[in-house]
Amino acid sequence: MTPRSWLFVPADDAAKLDKAWDAGADAVILDLEDSVAPERKPAAREAALAFLRARPGPRACQIWLRINPLTAGLVGDDLAVTAGAPDGVVLPKPDRADEVTDLAGRLEKLEVAHGLGAGSIRILPIATETPRALFNLGGYADLPHGRLAGLTWGAEDLPAAVGAETNRAADGGYTDLCRLARALCLAGAAAAGVAAIETVYPAFRDLEGLEAYAEQGRREGFAGMLAIHPAQVGPINRVFTPSPLALERARAIVALFEAHPGAGVLAFEGRMLDAPHLKQARRLLGLG
Repeated sequence: MTPRSWLFVPADDAAKLDKAWDAGADAVILDLEDSVAPERKPAAREAALAFLRARPGPRACQIWLRINPLTAGLVGDDLAVTAGAPDGVVLPKPDRADEVTDLAGRLEKLEVAHGLGAGSIRILPIATETPRALFNLGGYADLPHGRLAGLTWGAEDLPAAVGAETNRAADGGYTDLCRLARALCLAGAAAAGVAAIETVYPAFRDLEGLEAYAEQGRREGFAGMLAIHPAQVGPINRVFTPSPLALERARAIVALFEAHPGAGVLAFEGRMLDAPHLKQARRLLGLG
């Protein structure tokens, strides 16, 4: 099941680690990258490994590890933390999908070395953080392995990479560059058959704005959302949890099509439904 809420926490901050674990997130991401100063990264790796080992499976929530970019020269040290059997690795700043294949090869060897199940460590790329990445999002559909858990995007690194002063337009919405990255993340995830995960909402005290933003993402096709503060977890979980009414309606749509095999279009609640509506209903029910 795809996590609804993915909560980042600096791996070198013990107090924040404990709060994150108790926040009710579906996935906690132990961050070794942007939230950890270079001189603190060794301590962060040790803390992340200790955190994982203190919580062997089955876990109350998934534990993921955000490593540093593969180009940073830190991947060997970061991946030593996989000895604690994380559920997955968040890969920042990939230019191309084949970086996921590179990471998958490393993980395969580490799973053998640590006695973990083959393919047990999944990968979530932050797939839009470099200018080159935007031209390569279709490549995730061609990956030759099943480690890809989804695609997510970021609204900070990409604008900085092109020299933009902001990621927001005058009306408060994203700039065209960020809107393009967000849309391509959705399309790339759909092409690859995996979940699209909405990016963070930085104003962590604005829970009303967060909920509205998450709801917009859900309507547009995102299956979950990244979080940067424990207070954001509850609203995100609520938004990305289908209501009983929505589930009942989806079951009725699936049943209608199953009762009329071969039908291309069917009437339901005064509307005409066809294959895309069936696909959406099945997705809501977790039927693929």
